[in-house]
Amino acid sequence: MRIAVAGATGTVGRQVARVAAERGHEVVPLSRSTGQDAVTSVGLVAALRGVEAVVDVLNTPSVLKQPAAAFFTATTRNLLAAEQRAGVPHHVVLSIVGIDGVDAGYYAGKLAQERLVTASAVPFSLLRATQFHEFADRFLRQARRGRFALVPAGLLRPVAASEVAERLVGAVEAGPGGRLADLTGPRDEQLTSLVERLAAAEGDPVRPVELRLPGAFWRAMRSGVLRGGPDADRGVITFDEWLAARTTI
Repeated sequence: MRIAVAGATGTVGRQVARVAAERGHEVVPLSRSTGQDAVTSVGLVAALRGVEAVVDVLNTPSVLKQPAAAFFTATTRNLLAAEQRAGVPHHVVLSIVGIDGVDAGYYAGKLAQERLVTASAVPFSLLRATQFHEFADRFLRQARRGRFALVPAGLLRPVAASEVAERLVGAVEAGPGGRLADLTGPRDEQLTSLVERLAAAEGDPVRPVELRLPGAFWRAMRSGVLRGGPDADRGVITFDEWLAARTTI
């Protein structure tokens, strides 16, 4: 199959491209570096001609509601419109477990994206997954304040990005399936502990300091709602197994 990956240079996108290629599919990366911009729609239609599915794993660094909603609304509308013009029969999108009712921050953007996808004429598959193991890396790198890393309290059930990619490529191969079973990680984790273990594995002396941040976005993260329910599928790679493999590369 000829599969386009929007966000092919990101954490999950790289894994999707790898898995798809290993399974014998032709991967069409959609990125500014290859002449496509999902925010403006430049280059999308031409790149999607002959494509049998689009996997949308685009992301934005903003956790604020308005920028996130604007990004996901624009990119999703443009991708879906380009798919209709190019005759793409399947749109596969990645979202987040547990965000129903959390119409705040980044999650509001993902909910807006889901509404556009489910209302579109393009047949779709929608996979919700929990935060990735790589989520800890973000806070280790970006939340540093001298010898400390300021980490928001979070009760998560993180999953390996590689397992998410396997599920997304499997969804492409299976054809449009609508809302798919959620995918979560194998065990509960505190975000501060993840950052602490990652730093220790890298020999980084930084000390994580847990913060209880205000607002619905951060309350949802620490409440445990983002871990998924008992009916979710579970990945098998634990954070420590992911960490061990990462540090031996």
